[in-house]
Amino acid sequence: MRPIRIVPEYALIFKYDVRSEVQETYFRYIIGEFTPALQEYKVYLQEAWHVAYGDYPERQIEYITDNLENLRRLFESSDWRKLEDRLKDFTTHYSRRITRYSGRFKV
Repeated sequence: MRPIRIVPEYALIFKYDVRSEVQETYFRYIIGEFTPALQEYKVYLQEAWHVAYGDYPERQIEYITDNLENLRRLFESSDWRKLEDRLKDFTTHYSRRITRYSGRFKV
């Protein structure tokens, strides 16, 4: 498989804590279902952070895309609500936002 090359313009950022009793199932979902589904809409995993110190959610996951239309298509798809609801089942303190891509860690 050839590497995907894009010039990122937007970032879709998720922040949350993973419920301790579902860590393994959560990980399998993110790797096996959530991320591949977003890739179908040309939204790609850029970074995944585990925040170990401070008053912040423990996970910050950043997906990138080269245009806003890809995110619109994702959010308008019949898949999106199911994907997001399933992710929320594994988490607490869930939030998501879209921002312009800057190439830096976003707090």
